Amino acid sequence: MPEQPSGSAIAIREVSKVFGSGSDAVTALAQVDIDIRANEFFTLLGPSGCGKTTLLRLIAGFDYPTTGEIRLYGDDIAQLPPYRRPINTVFQNYALFPHMTVAQNIGFGLEMLGRPRAEIAARIDEMLRLVRMEELKNRRTSQISGGQQQRVALARALAPQPKVLLLDEPLSALDYKLRKEMQLELKRLQHETGITFIFVTHDQEEALTMSDRIAVMSKGRVLQIGTAHDIYDKPAERFVANFIGETNLLDAEVTGVDAATATVRVKGTTLQAGLPEGFRPTGKATVVIRPEHAELEAGGADRGTLGGLGGVITNVVFFGTDTHYYIALDGGGEFMVRRQNSRGAAGFASGDRVGLRIDPGAARVLRD
Repeated sequence: MPEQPSGSAIAIREVSKVFGSGSDAVTALAQVDIDIRANEFFTLLGPSGCGKTTLLRLIAGFDYPTTGEIRLYGDDIAQLPPYRRPINTVFQNYALFPHMTVAQNIGFGLEMLGRPRAEIAARIDEMLRLVRMEELKNRRTSQISGGQQQRVALARALAPQPKVLLLDEPLSALDYKLRKEMQLELKRLQHETGITFIFVTHDQEEALTMSDRIAVMSKGRVLQIGTAHDIYDKPAERFVANFIGETNLLDAEVTGVDAATATVRVKGTTLQAGLPEGFRPTGKATVVIRPEHAELEAGGADRGTLGGLGGVITNVVFFGTDTHYYIALDGGGEFMVRRQNSRGAAGFASGDRVGLRIDPGAARVLRD
Protein backbone atom coordinates (compact mmCIF):
# COMPACT_ATOMS: atom_id res chain seq x y z
CA MET A 1 0.00 0.00 0.00
CA PRO A 2 1.17 3.61 -0.60
CA GLU A 3 2.86 5.38 2.28
CA GLN A 4 1.11 8.12 4.22
CA PRO A 5 2.04 11.53 2.74
CA SER A 6 3.89 14.06 4.88
CA GLY A 7 1.42 16.45 6.54
CA SER A 8 -1.39 13.89 6.48
CA ALA A 9 -3.41 13.37 9.67
CA ILE A 10 -5.52 10.43 8.51
CA ALA A 11 -4.59 8.05 5.69
CA ILE A 12 -7.28 5.60 4.58
CA ARG A 13 -5.94 2.87 2.32
CA GLU A 14 -8.09 0.40 0.33
CA VAL A 15 -10.64 0.26 3.13
CA SER A 16 -13.68 -1.93 2.62
CA LYS A 17 -16.47 -2.75 5.05
CA VAL A 18 -18.82 -5.68 4.51
CA PHE A 19 -21.71 -6.42 6.86
CA GLY A 20 -23.00 -9.98 6.98
CA SER A 21 -21.75 -12.89 4.92
CA GLY A 22 -22.67 -15.06 1.97
CA SER A 23 -25.88 -14.12 0.19
CA ASP A 24 -26.72 -11.67 3.00
CA ALA A 25 -23.45 -9.70 2.65
CA VAL A 26 -23.82 -5.95 2.18
CA THR A 27 -20.83 -3.87 1.07
CA ALA A 28 -20.98 -0.53 2.87
CA LEU A 29 -17.53 0.66 1.73
CA ALA A 30 -15.54 -0.51 -1.28
CA GLN A 31 -11.80 0.17 -1.66
CA VAL A 32 -11.85 3.69 -0.20
CA ASP A 33 -8.63 5.74 -0.41
CA ILE A 34 -8.47 9.17 1.26
CA ASP A 35 -5.72 11.37 2.69
CA ILE A 36 -6.97 13.95 5.20
CA ARG A 37 -4.44 16.68 5.89
CA ALA A 38 -3.43 17.89 9.31
CA ASN A 39 -5.38 20.93 10.54
CA GLU A 40 -7.97 20.92 7.77
CA PHE A 41 -11.75 20.91 7.79
CA PHE A 42 -12.58 17.84 5.73
CA THR A 43 -16.14 16.83 4.86
CA LEU A 44 -17.61 13.48 3.86
CA LEU A 45 -20.65 14.39 1.76
CA GLY A 46 -23.30 12.15 0.25
CA PRO A 47 -26.88 10.91 0.46
CA SER A 48 -28.19 8.54 3.13
CA GLY A 49 -26.70 5.08 2.78
CA CYS A 50 -23.60 6.19 0.85
CA GLY A 51 -21.19 4.95 3.55
CA LYS A 52 -20.04 8.24 5.06
CA THR A 53 -21.14 7.46 8.63
CA THR A 54 -19.72 3.94 8.34
CA LEU A 55 -16.36 5.45 7.39
CA LEU A 56 -16.56 7.86 10.32
CA ARG A 57 -17.24 4.95 12.68
CA LEU A 58 -14.18 3.12 11.35
CA ILE A 59 -12.00 6.16 12.00
CA ALA A 60 -13.47 6.49 15.52
CA GLY A 61 -12.98 2.79 16.31
CA PHE A 62 -16.67 2.00 16.85
CA ASP A 63 -16.32 -0.56 14.08
CA TYR A 64 -13.43 -2.21 12.24
CA PRO A 65 -12.68 -2.45 8.49
CA THR A 66 -13.08 -5.75 6.69
CA THR A 67 -9.93 -4.95 4.70
CA GLY A 68 -7.52 -2.03 4.46
CA GLU A 69 -5.56 0.33 6.70
CA ILE A 70 -6.41 3.46 8.67
CA ARG A 71 -3.36 5.42 9.82
CA LEU A 72 -3.20 8.37 12.20
CA TYR A 73 -0.01 10.36 11.68
CA GLY A 74 1.61 7.17 10.36
CA ASP A 75 0.40 4.78 13.09
CA ASP A 76 -1.98 1.99 12.06
CA ILE A 77 -5.10 2.38 14.25
CA ALA A 78 -7.55 0.23 12.29
CA GLN A 79 -7.79 -2.42 15.02
CA LEU A 80 -7.41 -0.19 18.09
CA PRO A 81 -10.42 0.30 20.40
CA PRO A 82 -11.83 3.85 20.62
CA TYR A 83 -10.30 4.65 24.03
CA ARG A 84 -6.81 4.08 22.62
CA ARG A 85 -7.29 6.57 19.77
CA PRO A 86 -6.65 10.34 20.29
CA ILE A 87 -9.92 10.99 18.48
CA ASN A 88 -13.21 12.38 19.79
CA THR A 89 -16.68 12.40 18.25
CA VAL A 90 -19.65 14.78 18.36
CA PHE A 91 -22.87 12.98 17.45
CA GLN A 92 -26.27 14.14 16.19
CA ASN A 93 -27.57 13.45 19.69
CA TYR A 94 -25.19 15.44 21.87
CA ALA A 95 -25.51 12.92 24.77
CA LEU A 96 -25.02 15.57 27.45
CA PHE A 97 -25.74 14.82 31.11
CA PRO A 98 -28.88 16.86 31.90
CA HIS A 99 -28.33 16.78 35.68
CA MET A 100 -24.84 18.30 35.32
CA THR A 101 -23.87 21.89 34.72
CA VAL A 102 -22.23 23.14 31.55
CA ALA A 103 -18.84 23.16 33.28
CA GLN A 104 -19.29 19.66 34.69
CA ASN A 105 -20.20 18.29 31.26
CA ILE A 106 -17.11 19.86 29.70
CA GLY A 107 -14.85 18.47 32.40
CA PHE A 108 -16.36 14.98 32.53
CA GLY A 109 -14.03 13.42 29.97
CA LEU A 110 -10.99 14.94 31.64
CA GLU A 111 -12.04 13.46 34.97
CA MET A 112 -12.38 10.02 33.36
CA LEU A 113 -8.83 10.42 32.07
CA GLY A 114 -7.62 11.13 35.61
CA ARG A 115 -6.34 14.63 34.92
CA PRO A 116 -5.41 16.81 37.96
CA ARG A 117 -8.20 19.03 39.30
CA ALA A 118 -6.30 22.26 38.66
CA GLU A 119 -5.70 21.23 35.04
CA ILE A 120 -9.38 20.32 34.60
CA ALA A 121 -10.55 23.67 36.02
CA ALA A 122 -8.18 25.60 33.76
CA ARG A 123 -9.21 23.59 30.71
CA ILE A 124 -12.92 24.10 31.45
CA ASP A 125 -12.40 27.87 31.62
CA GLU A 126 -10.44 27.78 28.36
CA MET A 127 -13.19 25.81 26.59
CA LEU A 128 -15.91 28.10 27.94
CA ARG A 129 -14.08 31.08 26.46
CA LEU A 130 -13.59 29.24 23.16
CA VAL A 131 -17.30 28.52 22.75
CA ARG A 132 -18.30 31.85 24.35
CA MET A 133 -20.36 30.41 27.20
CA GLU A 134 -18.60 31.75 30.33
CA GLU A 135 -21.82 33.19 31.74
CA LEU A 136 -23.63 29.83 31.51
CA LYS A 137 -20.98 27.65 33.17
CA ASN A 138 -23.19 26.88 36.19
CA ARG A 139 -26.39 26.33 34.21
CA ARG A 140 -27.64 22.76 33.80
CA THR A 141 -27.62 21.59 30.18
CA SER A 142 -31.34 20.80 30.44
CA GLN A 143 -31.89 24.54 30.92
CA ILE A 144 -30.08 25.84 27.82
CA SER A 145 -31.04 26.04 24.12
CA GLY A 146 -30.25 23.54 21.39
CA GLY A 147 -27.53 25.73 19.93
CA GLN A 148 -25.94 26.17 23.36
CA GLN A 149 -26.08 22.41 23.95
CA GLN A 150 -24.27 21.91 20.67
CA ARG A 151 -21.50 24.25 21.84
CA VAL A 152 -21.18 22.34 25.12
CA ALA A 153 -20.87 19.06 23.21
CA LEU A 154 -18.12 20.61 21.08
CA ALA A 155 -16.32 21.99 24.12
CA ARG A 156 -16.47 18.60 25.86
CA ALA A 157 -15.06 16.86 22.78
CA LEU A 158 -12.28 19.44 22.36
CA ALA A 159 -11.27 19.58 26.05
CA PRO A 160 -8.93 16.51 25.98
CA GLN A 161 -7.15 18.07 22.94
CA PRO A 162 -7.74 15.22 20.48
CA LYS A 163 -5.66 15.04 17.32
CA VAL A 164 -8.82 14.59 15.26
CA LEU A 165 -12.44 15.61 15.92
CA LEU A 166 -15.22 13.70 14.16
CA LEU A 167 -18.60 15.37 13.67
CA ASP A 168 -21.56 13.20 12.63
CA GLU A 169 -24.19 15.63 11.28
CA PRO A 170 -24.16 17.67 14.52
CA LEU A 171 -26.24 20.53 13.07
CA SER A 172 -29.17 18.49 11.77
CA ALA A 173 -31.41 19.16 14.81
CA LEU A 174 -31.04 22.96 14.65
CA ASP A 175 -33.38 25.38 12.90
CA TYR A 176 -32.19 27.02 9.67
CA LYS A 177 -30.97 30.33 11.07
CA LEU A 178 -29.15 28.74 14.01
CA ARG A 179 -27.65 26.13 11.71
CA LYS A 180 -26.19 28.89 9.52
CA GLU A 181 -24.71 30.59 12.59
CA MET A 182 -23.20 27.33 13.84
CA GLN A 183 -21.61 26.61 10.46
CA LEU A 184 -19.51 29.75 10.89
CA GLU A 185 -18.92 28.92 14.55
CA LEU A 186 -17.59 25.45 13.70
CA LYS A 187 -15.22 26.87 11.13
CA ARG A 188 -13.98 29.42 13.68
CA LEU A 189 -13.40 26.71 16.29
CA GLN A 190 -11.47 24.58 13.82
CA HIS A 191 -9.31 27.52 12.83
CA GLU A 192 -8.60 28.58 16.42
CA THR A 193 -7.83 25.08 17.74
CA GLY A 194 -5.88 23.86 14.71
CA ILE A 195 -7.41 20.40 15.17
CA THR A 196 -8.30 18.30 12.14
CA PHE A 197 -12.11 18.23 11.78
CA ILE A 198 -13.82 15.43 9.82
CA PHE A 199 -17.43 16.38 9.23
CA VAL A 200 -20.22 14.13 7.93
CA THR A 201 -23.26 15.65 6.23
CA HIS A 202 -25.78 15.10 3.46
CA ASP A 203 -26.28 18.88 3.22
CA GLN A 204 -24.36 20.24 0.24
CA GLU A 205 -24.64 23.85 1.46
CA GLU A 206 -23.03 22.93 4.78
CA ALA A 207 -20.19 21.21 2.96
CA LEU A 208 -19.56 24.11 0.58
CA THR A 209 -19.73 26.68 3.39
CA MET A 210 -17.30 25.13 5.86
CA SER A 211 -14.93 22.73 4.15
CA ASP A 212 -11.33 23.07 3.09
CA ARG A 213 -11.89 19.93 1.02
CA ILE A 214 -14.84 17.63 0.35
CA ALA A 215 -15.10 13.93 -0.50
CA VAL A 216 -18.34 13.18 -2.38
CA MET A 217 -19.51 9.61 -1.74
CA SER A 218 -22.06 7.34 -3.38
CA LYS A 219 -22.78 3.62 -2.86
CA GLY A 220 -19.75 3.06 -0.67
CA ARG A 221 -17.25 4.74 -2.99
CA VAL A 222 -15.50 8.10 -3.08
CA LEU A 223 -16.28 9.69 -6.44
CA GLN A 224 -14.35 12.96 -6.14
CA ILE A 225 -12.20 14.84 -3.62
CA GLY A 226 -11.48 18.54 -3.94
CA THR A 227 -12.07 22.05 -2.67
CA ALA A 228 -15.59 23.42 -2.60
CA HIS A 229 -14.75 25.41 -5.73
CA ASP A 230 -13.48 22.32 -7.56
CA ILE A 231 -16.41 20.13 -6.54
CA TYR A 232 -18.96 22.74 -7.63
CA ASP A 233 -17.35 24.23 -10.75
CA LYS A 234 -15.38 21.20 -11.94
CA PRO A 235 -17.41 18.08 -11.17
CA ALA A 236 -15.94 14.91 -12.64
CA GLU A 237 -18.93 12.58 -12.36
CA ARG A 238 -22.56 12.93 -13.36
CA PHE A 239 -23.61 12.04 -9.80
CA VAL A 240 -21.38 14.78 -8.32
CA ALA A 241 -22.70 17.44 -10.70
CA ASN A 242 -26.30 16.44 -9.99
CA PHE A 243 -25.90 16.14 -6.21
CA ILE A 244 -24.02 19.42 -5.64
CA GLY A 245 -26.34 22.33 -6.36
CA GLU A 246 -28.70 22.81 -9.27
CA THR A 247 -27.37 22.15 -12.73
CA ASN A 248 -28.12 21.66 -16.41
CA LEU A 249 -27.21 18.34 -18.01
CA LEU A 250 -27.13 18.27 -21.81
CA ASP A 251 -26.64 15.38 -24.22
CA ALA A 252 -23.61 15.95 -26.45
CA GLU A 253 -21.45 14.29 -29.11
CA VAL A 254 -17.66 14.45 -28.69
CA THR A 255 -15.95 15.40 -31.97
CA GLY A 256 -12.42 16.02 -30.71
CA VAL A 257 -10.23 15.90 -27.58
CA ASP A 258 -7.00 17.66 -26.63
CA ALA A 259 -5.07 17.76 -23.33
CA ALA A 260 -7.70 19.41 -21.15
CA THR A 261 -10.76 20.14 -23.28
CA ALA A 262 -13.14 18.43 -25.66
CA THR A 263 -14.96 19.78 -28.70
CA VAL A 264 -18.59 18.75 -28.47
CA ARG A 265 -21.80 19.31 -30.40
CA VAL A 266 -24.92 20.18 -28.43
CA LYS A 267 -28.16 20.37 -30.41
CA GLY A 268 -26.24 21.10 -33.60
CA THR A 269 -23.97 23.71 -32.00
CA THR A 270 -20.23 23.30 -31.35
CA LEU A 271 -18.57 24.39 -28.10
CA GLN A 272 -15.49 23.69 -25.99
CA ALA A 273 -15.92 21.83 -22.70
CA GLY A 274 -13.46 21.09 -19.89
CA LEU A 275 -12.51 17.51 -19.01
CA PRO A 276 -11.93 15.63 -15.75
CA GLU A 277 -8.27 14.76 -15.25
CA GLY A 278 -7.25 11.70 -17.27
CA PHE A 279 -10.62 11.39 -19.04
CA ARG A 280 -10.61 10.93 -22.85
CA PRO A 281 -14.26 10.65 -23.94
CA THR A 282 -15.49 9.51 -27.34
CA GLY A 283 -18.93 9.40 -28.89
CA LYS A 284 -21.93 10.33 -26.80
CA ALA A 285 -21.33 12.29 -23.59
CA THR A 286 -23.03 14.44 -20.97
CA VAL A 287 -22.16 18.13 -20.62
CA VAL A 288 -22.86 20.13 -17.44
CA ILE A 289 -23.46 23.90 -17.26
CA ARG A 290 -24.32 25.59 -13.95
CA PRO A 291 -27.41 27.86 -14.03
CA GLU A 292 -25.48 31.00 -13.00
CA HIS A 293 -22.96 30.49 -15.82
CA ALA A 294 -25.52 31.32 -18.50
CA GLU A 295 -27.22 34.58 -19.47
CA LEU A 296 -30.50 35.22 -21.23
CA GLU A 297 -30.65 37.24 -24.43
CA ALA A 298 -33.94 38.60 -25.70
CA GLY A 299 -35.32 37.67 -29.09
CA GLY A 300 -33.88 34.24 -29.77
CA ALA A 301 -30.69 32.27 -30.05
CA ASP A 302 -29.01 33.89 -33.06
CA ARG A 303 -26.71 36.08 -30.89
CA GLY A 304 -25.90 33.46 -28.23
CA THR A 305 -22.47 31.94 -27.75
CA LEU A 306 -24.03 28.55 -28.47
CA GLY A 307 -25.49 29.81 -31.73
CA GLY A 308 -28.75 27.94 -32.18
CA LEU A 309 -29.28 27.11 -28.51
CA GLY A 310 -32.38 28.93 -27.38
CA GLY A 311 -36.01 28.44 -26.53
CA VAL A 312 -39.07 29.75 -24.70
CA ILE A 313 -39.33 30.61 -20.99
CA THR A 314 -41.90 28.31 -19.38
CA ASN A 315 -41.60 29.34 -15.74
CA VAL A 316 -40.13 32.15 -13.62
CA VAL A 317 -39.45 31.61 -9.90
CA PHE A 318 -38.46 34.55 -7.67
CA PHE A 319 -36.17 33.74 -4.70
CA GLY A 320 -35.46 37.25 -3.39
CA THR A 321 -31.73 37.42 -4.08
CA ASP A 322 -32.08 35.80 -7.49
CA THR A 323 -34.63 34.56 -10.03
CA HIS A 324 -34.71 31.17 -11.76
CA TYR A 325 -35.81 31.03 -15.40
CA TYR A 326 -36.84 27.69 -16.89
CA ILE A 327 -36.47 27.45 -20.68
CA ALA A 328 -37.93 24.80 -22.97
CA LEU A 329 -35.11 24.37 -25.49
CA ASP A 330 -35.70 24.19 -29.22
CA GLY A 331 -35.39 20.55 -30.17
CA GLY A 332 -36.34 19.30 -26.72
CA GLY A 333 -35.00 19.44 -23.19
CA GLU A 334 -35.01 22.07 -20.46
CA PHE A 335 -32.41 24.59 -19.30
CA MET A 336 -32.44 26.68 -16.13
CA VAL A 337 -30.75 30.09 -15.75
CA ARG A 338 -30.14 31.66 -12.34
CA ARG A 339 -30.05 35.46 -12.56
CA GLN A 340 -29.11 37.67 -9.61
CA ASN A 341 -31.69 40.34 -8.87
CA SER A 342 -30.46 43.91 -8.94
CA ARG A 343 -32.34 47.19 -8.70
CA GLY A 344 -33.53 48.40 -12.11
CA ALA A 345 -32.48 45.26 -14.01
CA ALA A 346 -34.82 44.26 -16.83
CA GLY A 347 -36.54 40.94 -16.33
CA PHE A 348 -38.06 38.28 -18.53
CA ALA A 349 -41.49 36.67 -18.37
CA SER A 350 -43.04 33.32 -19.16
CA GLY A 351 -43.61 33.00 -22.88
CA ASP A 352 -40.62 35.16 -23.88
CA ARG A 353 -38.37 33.73 -26.56
CA VAL A 354 -34.69 33.88 -25.51
CA GLY A 355 -31.22 32.84 -26.52
CA LEU A 356 -28.51 31.56 -24.17
CA ARG A 357 -25.07 33.11 -23.74
CA ILE A 358 -22.74 30.68 -21.94
CA ASP A 359 -19.73 31.90 -19.93
CA PRO A 360 -16.40 30.83 -21.47
CA GLY A 361 -15.11 27.69 -19.76
CA ALA A 362 -18.45 26.97 -18.08
CA ALA A 363 -19.24 23.71 -19.89
CA ARG A 364 -17.68 20.44 -18.71
CA VAL A 365 -17.90 16.86 -19.94
CA LEU A 366 -18.79 14.35 -17.21
CA ARG A 367 -17.97 10.73 -16.56
CA ASP A 368 -21.28 8.88 -16.52
